[in-house]
Amino acid sequence: MFLRILRNLFRRPPIRMGRVDNSRIRTTTVRNSGFVSFISAASGLGARNTGHYDARLRRRRFFKGLLIAASSAGGAWVVIESARALTLF
Repeated sequence: MFLRILRNLFRRPPIRMGRVDNSRIRTTTVRNSGFVSFISAASGLGARNTGHYDARLRRRRFFKGLLIAASSAGGAWVVIESARALTLF
């Protein structure tokens, strides 16, 4: 059960397409380049500041690593203390 909780905590959710599934539409390099030129020519789509989002992702990755390190250290401590307790008996 504990492993299931950890697995659900660190899993990536699947990308769902919603009601419309465009996976059957063939995209070619001509279509992709046309789309890129349209996006670059569109005046309403300016550069966005992604600093806050990137900082949040870095914090999340740091805390995930911290949680993994802490749980590993806790597991090692339990194993060492159990071995010590077994040597006493």
